[in-house]
Amino acid sequence: MVNVLIIGHGAREHVIAETLVKSGANLWAFMSFKNAGLEDLSQGKLKVHSETDFKEIISYGKQHNIDFAVVGPEAPLVVGIVDALEKSGISCIGPKIEAAQIEGSKIFMRNLLEKYNITSNVQSKRFNSLTGLENYLDQVGDKNIVVKPDGLTGGKGVKVYGDHLFSRSDILTYCRELIAKNSYFLIEEKCIGEEFTLQTFCDGKNVIGSPLVQDHKRAYEDDEGPNTGGMGSYSMSDHLMPFISKTDVESALNDMKHVVSAIKKETGVEYKGFLYGQFMKTKKGIKLIEYNARLGDPEAMNILPLLKTNFVDICYDIKDGNLKSNIEFMNHATVCKYLAPEGYPVSPLKDQPIIIDKTKIRKIGAKYYYASVYREEGKIYTTTSRAMGVLGIANSLEEAEQIAEKGVKCISGKLFHRKDVGTKKLLQKRIDHMNSILNG
Repeated sequence: MVNVLIIGHGAREHVIAETLVKSGANLWAFMSFKNAGLEDLSQGKLKVHSETDFKEIISYGKQHNIDFAVVGPEAPLVVGIVDALEKSGISCIGPKIEAAQIEGSKIFMRNLLEKYNITSNVQSKRFNSLTGLENYLDQVGDKNIVVKPDGLTGGKGVKVYGDHLFSRSDILTYCRELIAKNSYFLIEEKCIGEEFTLQTFCDGKNVIGSPLVQDHKRAYEDDEGPNTGGMGSYSMSDHLMPFISKTDVESALNDMKHVVSAIKKETGVEYKGFLYGQFMKTKKGIKLIEYNARLGDPEAMNILPLLKTNFVDICYDIKDGNLKSNIEFMNHATVCKYLAPEGYPVSPLKDQPIIIDKTKIRKIGAKYYYASVYREEGKIYTTTSRAMGVLGIANSLEEAEQIAEKGVKCISGKLFHRKDVGTKKLLQKRIDHMNSILNG
């Protein structure tokens, strides 16, 4: 049996761990915050400590003869966890520090895409002061911009004109806030269209795709309210989207292959691990919004439970540079609905009990993944972040949505969720929006 260490503490790590165990792994877990799902899957073989304390992680890995580690979150990746582990003799599934800057620095990412003529790139310019900023805004137009801080922002630092910024004054105020933090930032071309996520497995040369997913960032129904880490996501049984064609996917995947090749040319380091592409279909074609150096949360919950190929074998192939193109997924639709504490993301209620009817949820056929909750004396409590992901899997999107919704009803507490994620009505809104852009 293979000894695997999972690093991370959220719902993404819970589903990664579940898939590893299902594939025959003997699991250990290292996390900054105790996840009850990881505790159960590892049968209590875990350590709660900082996920960026490499010395402790190495010591823990060596103590338990770990065959390889899987890194879930971005924070340890962008500061070099893979380099540290591999230097100490522990193999790792995840990109090395130079390669992980594809997520760690938006400026690095845009420069790379520009230098290597990646088709899906958009116009952007970097700043770290107000010098030249207003001239640039005059050139491109206030209404056509997005402001993006250079580093990691947990999905909440990007501000879009028309959604978060409504005037030149708003733009300059936000830019001054970033300058005060000594941050570089990008003024980037605003894209109009429908977003989709393509998550891939990479071994440094080969890039293998998985079913497309669409996430819902807004906190409230009908895409209202502030941005969050993601309130839910869905995937279709044909692994596409009604508004995204096979040609669109080939275009996005082709760009991801060119990016992996460009990273090697630019840094001398092969990109190994999971590469997540957030794309948008626009009137001008497929455009890249961002790259992530790991699987998505919630999007990992949509694809990993559909995996037919042994996940441990995939990890070995990534590690050995021997990834095969015959990775198989079930032809099912999925809907993931995130439960968050009442008041999230503005003033979330914390330390509130959550009761899960595990027997009923199993009977319905829904799955659940712990995100940011804690267990005390056998009871689960909320923190200030998203609490749990509930997943429905079925032949059709409609059935998957109903399973997820019924699953949510098996969980009680001071929680809320977006009931519209995965519904026919919201999907039709997306289709109509895309049609209006393409035909407008």
